Amino acid sequence: MEFTDDQLQRYSRHIILPEVGGKGQKKLLNAKVFIIGAGGLGCPVGYYLAAAGVGTLGIVDNDRIEISNLQRQIAHNTNRIGMLKVESAKDTFETLNPDVKVVGIAERLSKDTIMDLIKDYDVVVDGSDNFPTRYMVNDACVLMKKPLVSGAILKFEGQVTTVVPGEGHCYRCLFEEMPPAGLVPSCQEAGVIGAIPGVVGSLQAIEVIKLILGKGEPLINTLLIYDALKTTFRRVKIPKNKECPVCGENPTITELQSYEADYCTMP
Repeated sequence: MEFTDDQLQRYSRHIILPEVGGKGQKKLLNAKVFIIGAGGLGCPVGYYLAAAGVGTLGIVDNDRIEISNLQRQIAHNTNRIGMLKVESAKDTFETLNPDVKVVGIAERLSKDTIMDLIKDYDVVVDGSDNFPTRYMVNDACVLMKKPLVSGAILKFEGQVTTVVPGEGHCYRCLFEEMPPAGLVPSCQEAGVIGAIPGVVGSLQAIEVIKLILGKGEPLINTLLIYDALKTTFRRVKIPKNKECPVCGENPTITELQSYEADYCTMP
């Protein structure tokens, strides 16, 4: 493909980077990324991937915009209260960059639908805020050998890790089983500073871009933890668990299980 004059101007700061160049920008334009959630994390992820020229963004979320979302969910605005989040995100991201096609899926994410939804995408980004969804997404990506960039936020903290099946750990290597219901509060229960998802979502976006370009060192076998109150980042090594039930040498999870909640809620 040849760049148009508008594209040469739009992506000029990418193209002059040796790590990207014209070849890398074409990779971004041809890439397909699936984002789980148009909430606190999905908004900055989608914003920066759209700005970067990632050609196709799939977004699944069945929620509608509420005023309490607007403190952190930056793809939406006051005039869109009551609107489906995927419709709002589609309008925001496609208005930002007409090179980008947004496929909005306004439905619940379940074990019966996830495999079919992600099958045509290159990278999956998890922006959910409940453990059943995180485990379901992890298992689906490992079974389908799809790279996964997972983020989580709460109060003044956030964390990011990247799963590349066959190359390193998966989410179950870190936490083999889901914690008991109610043990870890959600953002709705404990709160979150609005800028935290901006930081974590931006980190997720750059992880996706690195995977598409094949550049740098993604957070494989690593959990990056951000503490906003202390302004610190901490890297925790996560060794691949040879006995992991989904990605280990003798996996016991060979198809999606029945999860506690087959739905996707967003921070």
